[in-house]
Amino acid sequence: MPAALQRFLRENRNLLLFLCLMAVFRSSFADWNDVPTTSMDPSIRAGDLIVVDKLAYDLRLPLLGTTVWRLGEPERGDIVVFDSAAAGLRLVKRVIGLPGDTVVLRDNRLYINGEAVAYDPVSGDVQLAIEALGGRRHYVRSKGQAHRLDSFGPVTVPPDHYLVLGDNRDDSADSRVYGLVPRRELVGRATRVVFSLDRQAGWRPRGDRFFHRLDTLPDDA
Repeated sequence: MPAALQRFLRENRNLLLFLCLMAVFRSSFADWNDVPTTSMDPSIRAGDLIVVDKLAYDLRLPLLGTTVWRLGEPERGDIVVFDSAAAGLRLVKRVIGLPGDTVVLRDNRLYINGEAVAYDPVSGDVQLAIEALGGRRHYVRSKGQAHRLDSFGPVTVPPDHYLVLGDNRDDSADSRVYGLVPRRELVGRATRVVFSLDRQAGWRPRGDRFFHRLDTLPDDA
């Protein structure tokens, strides 16, 4: 080994060890992702940096990403991060349909296995409502008028697949565009916002978004 390389390794061994441990941690345990779009607005806003729990569903070999053990299965209402082969992108969406479910979207109202999902309109804003899904409550947004994505299905979800939608229903490329998500594409579950920058206001920090849990409404946090 060249002397210069030996000296570099010796002088930077602590930094190199830290980088190796960080790579292992991010590949198998937890990661963070920047969100550049409004497809999950208002639950996740453009400019949010979100934490991804990679142990939510699978135990993977460090760096290789190969699943060695299933630790759990996505639940209806989970916000999942996945590497979409159909889109060629890493996406963040909400799980709507589980394996075996039949899902219909009519005029931005969901029906799962023949039962209507409950909606509670937010006072003073006809484009915003609270959707009760899987025992959880979260905001959904629409444009309040007919849109090409406001109706979909019926679709029956096959084994090891999931139907996902963005909370910003009229401005999200999700299962209505790219199809169902194979389980093997799942990266993990998004759990909270670390911090947030408002790109439309000169990258000003949004203090109220810092460490916001994604499984609660703002008034529940």
